[in-house]
Amino acid sequence: LFRSPSALTMALVISGLPTVRFVFEGFLPRSGSDRSRQIDEIATEMRTVVLYEAPHRLEKTLDDLETACGAMRRVVLARELTKLHEEMWRGTLHDAVKYAQTTEPRGEYVVILEGAKPPAPPTDEEINDALRDELKNGSSKKDAAAKVAAKYGIQKRHVYELALMLK
Repeated sequence: LFRSPSALTMALVISGLPTVRFVFEGFLPRSGSDRSRQIDEIATEMRTVVLYEAPHRLEKTLDDLETACGAMRRVVLARELTKLHEEMWRGTLHDAVKYAQTTEPRGEYVVILEGAKPPAPPTDEEINDALRDELKNGSSKKDAAAKVAAKYGIQKRHVYELALMLK
């Protein structure tokens, strides 16, 4: 694969994944805590993630990404996009690991990974539990509502209304 902005851009555009916002990670560290930390960060990244990978490390990288991100995260593998034998593969991380195990990798890959889904908002029961914890620690209902709203990134007004209904 031609390691250039043109390969990255071409792979991203034809990937079918969201392209409005993305993050480029380059090559992952080969091993160690830096690699683990970067993969953990990628797992929670909500933007589309683009990285390069060498053919002899593709299977391990996909396996590590599947472990961190889950089997059903969508991924696109692209190689040789600016050459005669271009190839584009789309599927889930689980299927990508199988693909890498059964296909002899040739050339460097552009890996395009779907961003993480935003976390589900907390239920009222989860909010009430957090409010009770804050109230047990001596916070007023107003302060407890502010702390819980900040913790979950939700509107303070709704949390305060729930706090007022607590006994």
